[in-house]
Amino acid sequence: MTDAFVSFAVQKLGDFLIQEINLRLSLREDIQWLRNELLFMHSFLRDAELKQCGDQRVQQWVFEINSIANDAVAILETYSFKVAKGNDNGFSSRLKACACICRSEAGFYKVSTEIESLKQRIMDISRKRDTYGIRDINNAGEGPSYQSAMVRTLRRTTSYVDDQDYIFVGFQDVVQTLLAQLLKAEPRRTVLSIYGMGGLGKTTLARNLYINPNIASSFSTHAWICVSQEYNTMDLLKTIIKSIRGRTKETLDLLEKMDERDLENHLRDLLKERKYLVVVDDVWQREAWESLKRAFPDGKNGSRVIVTTRKEDVAERAADRGFVHKLRFLSQEESWDHFLRKLLDVRAMVPEMESLAKDMVEKVGLPLAIVVLSGLLSHKKELDEWQKVKDHLWKNIKDDSTEISYILSLSYNDLSTALKQCFLYFGIFPEDQELEAENIIRLWVAEGFIPRGEERIEDVAEGFLNELIRRSLVQVAGTFWERVILCRVHDVVRDLSIQKALEVNFFDIYDPRNHSISFLCIRHAIHDQGEKYLSLDLSNLKLRSVMFFDFLNMSLINFSSVFQHMYVLYLDVSGGTIPDSIGRLYHLKFLRLTGIRCLPSSICNLKNLQTLCVVNEKNGCLCQLPSETADLIDLRYLDAPYSKPLKRISKLSSLQVLKSLACDQWKDVDPVDLVNLRELSMHDINKSYSLNNISSLNNLSTLTLCCEDDESFPALDSTSCGLKGKLRNCLCPDAFPNSITMMVLVDSKLIEDPMSTLGMLPNLRNLDLFRAYEGNELTCSDNSFSQLEFLRLDGLEKLERWHIGTSVMPLIKGLGIYDCPTLKEIPERMKDVERTPYR
Repeated sequence: MTDAFVSFAVQKLGDFLIQEINLRLSLREDIQWLRNELLFMHSFLRDAELKQCGDQRVQQWVFEINSIANDAVAILETYSFKVAKGNDNGFSSRLKACACICRSEAGFYKVSTEIESLKQRIMDISRKRDTYGIRDINNAGEGPSYQSAMVRTLRRTTSYVDDQDYIFVGFQDVVQTLLAQLLKAEPRRTVLSIYGMGGLGKTTLARNLYINPNIASSFSTHAWICVSQEYNTMDLLKTIIKSIRGRTKETLDLLEKMDERDLENHLRDLLKERKYLVVVDDVWQREAWESLKRAFPDGKNGSRVIVTTRKEDVAERAADRGFVHKLRFLSQEESWDHFLRKLLDVRAMVPEMESLAKDMVEKVGLPLAIVVLSGLLSHKKELDEWQKVKDHLWKNIKDDSTEISYILSLSYNDLSTALKQCFLYFGIFPEDQELEAENIIRLWVAEGFIPRGEERIEDVAEGFLNELIRRSLVQVAGTFWERVILCRVHDVVRDLSIQKALEVNFFDIYDPRNHSISFLCIRHAIHDQGEKYLSLDLSNLKLRSVMFFDFLNMSLINFSSVFQHMYVLYLDVSGGTIPDSIGRLYHLKFLRLTGIRCLPSSICNLKNLQTLCVVNEKNGCLCQLPSETADLIDLRYLDAPYSKPLKRISKLSSLQVLKSLACDQWKDVDPVDLVNLRELSMHDINKSYSLNNISSLNNLSTLTLCCEDDESFPALDSTSCGLKGKLRNCLCPDAFPNSITMMVLVDSKLIEDPMSTLGMLPNLRNLDLFRAYEGNELTCSDNSFSQLEFLRLDGLEKLERWHIGTSVMPLIKGLGIYDCPTLKEIPERMKDVERTPYR
């Protein structure tokens, strides 16, 4: 992993030499020397990392290389920041700043002195390299050609989606038994407990029960909470209440005023007249269940609670005269079937490979371990590679079985350096959290994990995510059509990511109990008690990322030199306003804020900012963006529910995603310069809005427009996908740009058949009609929908007949038809198309 830090430093040093053309010659030579030495050291790192587990001296050598790489980047970033400040008054100021770099008494670090110190440290560790016998074994490793090939491979397969909600292999009988317990005619509220070791599939089993159609129709109220080891009873109670009442502003404001007793009573009142099903997932202590069960009343109406846990005593006590089920291991036959289901290419497995695989699978038994092993072997094409995996496993057999931790480590070690960084990043987030794929991707980009090349960097990052999914190191939590929108990691896998991250000082999670955090790490995560974290002495750190996952009062934060080198700031705010000093975070690339209403004008100083995300779902408020936001010329992603149009928005030529607009942004704007905009989302649209200028967004592929309640759309001269609200005018052939790939019409109340228009869109791959058409007949003419892959018809209550030509939808892969009660028959050609699950 240290080679990742060094690669990043080498890249930054090279970029610096290109950008800072006015450097003094002696300083330029020093930086070039430093870059060359780090590049040379990089070739020895693979051998060092293989040896460091058994030799603390080598481990220290690796740490020193890592430290030098980080210090080199920090020195140059400090210099760049000072030059940028001096550049505010023009080019002459910049020349002045460059000329005085070595003699500035207050404003600049003594860069030459700092680099000279780094040179001495490098020469010291070069001598140690020979002493410790560290060899250059990186020539055949992950050089530029390897990285480029890997990126191309991942990009070719980014459409792959792994469905984690599979029906259990061999557990169909278990599912039926538990369903019978949940649905039996027993009026008393009962608890069904499922227990077993980590990786057996308790959560997946509970999820399959939870989404079962019979369960959905039998219980009027459903809720799911993850408890985990470090639980907070108030947060758990709030989660259940919000899932029942919805996340309205009224509900959120009410909950903020309640203490634990109030929340418990409020939840009881909500549930006492309802037949409910609540899943309490991942309970570690009896006390956790005891603190919750009082809130689940027994209305003698057949309500049920499902508890999952690793501990038998928790399951037995939670059952309370209920039903306890111990989840068993898979049999040999079931294990093999499970393995094959996850293997990417079964046909490529020759008999010798099959024999090796069966030997390995026999020693596993855990579903999680089996799918990880299958993902690992799927990426090894030769027989000798499979044999090496078996040899490694056989060295670590314990009690005639292989521990899951070793299989996970084997899979982790098989990842490229870039993928290792991406995988480790999942450990930063709180346990059991579902993560937005888009958020993960943009964090990786901001951190510099994704190799730069010809491909769009976000597309490459999406390919990396899909690769981790294929290897079963990451699970899919939600999809939209074929695209992953939510993901998560199993808690056993998360434990591995944290362990590996600590080994290489990749990140650390603040421990409020010991009031401690590693000062060797450049990434800090704060899951709880952020106020205590800020009381630590952080003055000597060069932090790259700080992520607060608990609410924090802004008055406690001082954006001083501690955060000067920050690339990522992830912040939940509980009060106050963002101070002007945030403009000091010159190197910031990713800024995510929750719970704020306005940003200061100093945000214009964040010239490197790529992602700006404001989330206000907890208070339901719109925010105000200063006009200076338009000066963030590197901004690629803007998601903020802003209420006033952003003037000069056309300056944001790098912008790719613009979401959550609650204003008529396009009324007086010509967006012709937004040449990179691919996704646009607006809500609360009314008749006074103007949508005409959207026609010039030639690269737009996703557009979501939502009307205010009971409103109809303004005239649509040019729109694309994602229309929610009544269409006053029917669709016309020129209504949509050819770049559209996805179309969702919701509550459009069309009278005329829209298929003749939609079928002519040359790049349309996904079509979703939800209560969009009030006619009784749909006709898809020959040669229409040439690229369509997925179609969903939902809530078309008057639809009786559906006609299609013989050459319609040649590429169709998925079909969903729901709540179309009068539809007499599905066209013959569509009967063999795979049915997509209801979303």
